[in-house]
Amino acid sequence: MERTLVLVKPDGVQRGLIGEVIARFERRGLRLVAAKFMQVSKELAETHYAEHKGKVFYDGLITYIVSGPVMAMVWEGPKGIEAVRQTVGSTKPVEAAPGTIRHDFALEVGRNLIHASDKPETAEKEVALWFKKDELVEWKRAVDAWVFEK
Repeated sequence: MERTLVLVKPDGVQRGLIGEVIARFERRGLRLVAAKFMQVSKELAETHYAEHKGKVFYDGLITYIVSGPVMAMVWEGPKGIEAVRQTVGSTKPVEAAPGTIRHDFALEVGRNLIHASDKPETAEKEVALWFKKDELVEWKRAVDAWVFEK
């Protein structure tokens, strides 16, 4: 079972798409284990995007992610990282597959609605950055046996 961080970024929040995003992950069969609606601090933003420091777009990333509230969530499931990223679609919305969140609701990279961890190491680091261990809820749904093989 893999866990991954998902952020509905300020554009998704402002456009009222939090429910749509949650519904798509739930319909996919993923299980929500943590969520919080929050204003991102500059310090958290700088830590989250540290790998991009020095790149031409870094300052814009920081300014943007702190510009409004985000919905931070942790989702889990078998191959959860891959399943979330497939549901979200390509970083470039015009290259995203039809039916993905970014294809259906976004046009530009700078307003692509969502952040989703890209690999297990990143997901582990990001989940720990955005959520305390006691904020992650261990639970089983009644339908899990109909969604997960193991």
